[in-house]
Amino acid sequence: MEIKHQEEEKKGYFFIEKDGERKAEMVYSKAGESLFIIEHTEVDDSLRGEGAGKKMVLKAVALARKESKKIMPLCPFAKSVFDKDEEIRDVLK
Repeated sequence: MEIKHQEEEKKGYFFIEKDGERKAEMVYSKAGESLFIIEHTEVDDSLRGEGAGKKMVLKAVALARKESKKIMPLCPFAKSVFDKDEEIRDVLK
């Protein structure tokens, strides 16, 4: 399962494509130079149970660590991933 990343001026996306269609997506917005806010995570039923949502959150954590940024998870799903995994909380705002 390949997770792709795309950034625009104020927004970013982690997503998974299958058969040329976007089947999962996590949207974030940039808040200044050192913070991004995870706004929404959506996973198509065809990927349910494969951990697609969590894998996208972990990619965001890796990006935050690489760029020395913090994450604010407004999305309930992303927040639940942080609540369950102490090892990724170092990037929490």
